[in-house]
Formats: sequence, C-alpha cells, structure tokens
Amino acid sequence: MNINSLKSFSMPYYEKKDMMHNLWHIELVYKSVCYIVRAGNYKVDSDLLTAATYFHGFIKTHEVDIRAWLASSGFCNEEIEKVIQITLESHVASIPESLEGKILHDAHLIEGGKVYMITKCLITGSLRGQSLLETIAFVEENILGKRTCYLPETTPLFEEAHQFACQYIADLKNGLRR
Repeated sequence: MNINSLKSFSMPYYEKKDMMHNLWHIELVYKSVCYIVRAGNYKVDSDLLTAATYFHGFIKTHEVDIRAWLASSGFCNEEIEKVIQITLESHVASIPESLEGKILHDAHLIEGGKVYMITKCLITGSLRGQSLLETIAFVEENILGKRTCYLPETTPLFEEAHQFACQYIADLKNGLRR
C-alpha cells in the first residue's frame, strides 16, 4: 500500500474537523497502534491496520468513498471487508472482535498518554461551545467508567489515564465549589 496515497485520500476528510479529531489525532492513534503491535509482538496485516487507522475518523459518513478508494488501490473484496470491520471496531462504543480491531480500538483510547484523555475532553468541550460545567457533566456521563481496553499491553495504560481523569475531575469540581 502506498502510504502517501492513503494520506492524500484521507486528508480532505479531516480538514474541517476540530483540532482534537483532525489528521494529527489520527497520527497520534497510529503511533499508539505501532506501540501496541511492537509491545505485544502481534502478527498483523499492517496495510489493513494502517488503512483502518486513517479511516477511523470518517468511516461512518464516507464508507462508500473508502470502499472505492480501497478497490482502486488494489485491495480485494475480502481485504476491503476486513478494513471496514477493523475501522468500525475502533470506535469507543464498539466491542472489537478481531485482533486488529482491538489494537486500533485500544490505540484510540491510549493515544497521547496519561493526561491526554482529560485534556482532549476539556478542549473538545470548549470547541463545541460547552461551559466547563457542561463538559464536566459530559465527561462524567459518557467517559469515566464507560470505556475499556481489550489488550494486556493497553489495559494498565488506560487505567492510569482513567484514574488521572477521575482525580482531575474530582479536584476540579472541588475547586469550583469553594
């Protein structure tokens, strides 16, 4: 697979996304994918996993375009179906079944390290025009205690980030009450 062609195809779909969901986000997720594959010494089809990583942010709105690009790039029907499956499994609400889906799913949850989860939530809330209290409520209702990793290499990293986020939100709420 030609990575430059993949990036060129994907780039327009990320141009209008906010700073926490643009192509930079995908590159952070990709770094986490590479880390997980190395740490677990996993044998995966790197072309399928790389393509799925880049399609993560626009699969739900442009699956037809993705399928057409994959076909024009020489992927067979079986490979196309696998890329689509991996990509869909990457979303936080999914329960991935394939190894590659678990890798991409978990990479999305651990991207950026320990403090990134809460930082991303706060920035995204601000970008969406939420007040700080609305963002805190969103985090408590939709993030904390609502997600999980599936691989042994990622679970401790996610737990550390989750605990940090929980403590951060608790400290923030206490500070705002004073």
